[in-house]
Amino acid sequence: MPENSAAALRELDHRASDGIDVRLLWRPSDDRVLVAVSDAKTGEAFTLTVGPGQRALDVFHHPFAYAGDRRGNESTGELAQVTGS
Repeated sequence: MPENSAAALRELDHRASDGIDVRLLWRPSDDRVLVAVSDAKTGEAFTLTVGPGQRALDVFHHPFAYAGDRRGNESTGELAQVTGS
């Protein structure tokens, strides 16, 4: 399957509040779970890979707590595949 196909990521959950959009994504090609965050007010967006020993739903519900200094550093083009942007 081509890496940039629409099926490269599957959305498992989504929530939005006050302009902040959070998506829980699964990448079947390597069985990784990602949390993608975008802020419509500031234009900031970042993607976190759920690491070993981390609970995907905890990262999904509290992405800013897990982002630390990595915000903006792990952003990938994968989010655009799911959001259509």
